[in-house]
Amino acid sequence: MATTQSQPDLTAAPQPTTTPAPPAASGRRTGRWIDDWRPEDTDFWEGGGRQVARRNLVWSIFAEHLGFSVWLIWSVSSAFLLAQGFTFTPQQLFFLVALPNLVGSLLRLPYTFAVPAFGGRNWTIASAALLLVPTIGFAVAVGDPSTPYWVFCLIAATAGFGGGNFASSMANINFFYPTAKKGAALGLNAAGGNLGVSLIQFFLPVVVGGAGIFGLVKASGGGIHLERAGWLYAGLAVVATLAAYLFMDNLGTAKSSPREQLKVVTQRHTWVMSVLYIGTFGSFIGYSAAMPLLIKLNFWVPEPAPLGTGIYFAYYAFLGALVGSLTRPFGGWLADRWGGARVTLAAFTGMIVFTLGVLATLLQLTPNPTADPAIAADNQSLFPVFLGFFLLVFASTGIGNGSTYKMIPAIWRAGAVATTEAGTPERSRALLTSTRQASSALGVIGAVGAIGGFLIPLAFSSPWVESPLQATQGAFVVFTGYYVVCAIVVWAVYLRRGRSAVGRVEV
Repeated sequence: MATTQSQPDLTAAPQPTTTPAPPAASGRRTGRWIDDWRPEDTDFWEGGGRQVARRNLVWSIFAEHLGFSVWLIWSVSSAFLLAQGFTFTPQQLFFLVALPNLVGSLLRLPYTFAVPAFGGRNWTIASAALLLVPTIGFAVAVGDPSTPYWVFCLIAATAGFGGGNFASSMANINFFYPTAKKGAALGLNAAGGNLGVSLIQFFLPVVVGGAGIFGLVKASGGGIHLERAGWLYAGLAVVATLAAYLFMDNLGTAKSSPREQLKVVTQRHTWVMSVLYIGTFGSFIGYSAAMPLLIKLNFWVPEPAPLGTGIYFAYYAFLGALVGSLTRPFGGWLADRWGGARVTLAAFTGMIVFTLGVLATLLQLTPNPTADPAIAADNQSLFPVFLGFFLLVFASTGIGNGSTYKMIPAIWRAGAVATTEAGTPERSRALLTSTRQASSALGVIGAVGAIGGFLIPLAFSSPWVESPLQATQGAFVVFTGYYVVCAIVVWAVYLRRGRSAVGRVEV
């Protein structure tokens, strides 16, 4: 018989104990389950619920962090492929870093539905184990210079498994926390995952034998060995799988039918928030994936070896993702304090201003042919300005990511409050339904938003534009226009007077 883990009274016993599953519940259940979960009940929360939620949050962050690292492993490794003997064009490399983002965005919806279907703990075990596919595949492919490009594309696509982890992790943690603490909890969960982008870009150059950490680590005399990164992260995937098995829980209250979950796609706010999330998270993940190649193509040439002339991309590629990750929980905290819509509008305003700053710097660059060290040296003087504005863009995306994810559960809760009487059973049922629908919406919105991570590297490659620099400049013009549209949408739907009933409730 299957076993279940129940916790009828967290005030008396904060740590769950394993008991035999009742016959009615044993049909679909395996592993640790908690059936009595009432985070909005203050006594329940303070009497043990907080500790259980925090434990699940910690291990959720670890698994999601690993997923993001695997998702973006191609972002920095692609810049080393030429050094390892592969002959790919800039367009091929940009497509290689974009492909995992496309697959990851498409997987976010089914990954969200997997939480109520299988349990948050159970799905974390499965999704962490799936990371063995892209990591082992990466290690094998990069170790053989005869590996064809289409094989690289196939393996890069499987790295999208790591992108799907974000949606299931966020949906799961959303069920664990009370409304007043969702912004900070979801912000921490997302930031821990987002940091995986920065750390893979920070440590991979060192792990594979390249120079890194601002030059404190010198390049290995034995050359580049990208396969080391694949084997390292395969080992970490095993650790994440075991940690989820040992330390996480499933919530019996986190359940809904696929039909109920898919109702969110018929609601206007799902698509409004998707548009906004393309601007915030899509920008964060797209810029993170493209930044190493942007620096390499515009500010660095490989001569003279080993570090070439100009700005060595591995020294700075991780900074954007680091800044965007660290500011994400700050955005959630600001949204808890001032309202998600206000903070999101401020974030888009910052993105507009700072993207124009990046564009102004790019317009002063000289196209950087890889055979001319003199041009790289000329462009080098503009790099501090480029980097400064770009990091401010990343900071704005991080704040916007945190504030939009605060808005999503608040919008669905506001709808429940607006249509029911306080203190009634209908209000309680509506709030529970709103939590389930908000978790589904997080998956849909996260899936649509992540598509931006695919489109941004493609815009930078733009094979129809002759000059890579002109393609990059044109891309930033388009991005600025999109951020203006997003700012107008936030104001029109959630902040202006005379908006809808849900809009009038603070989000």
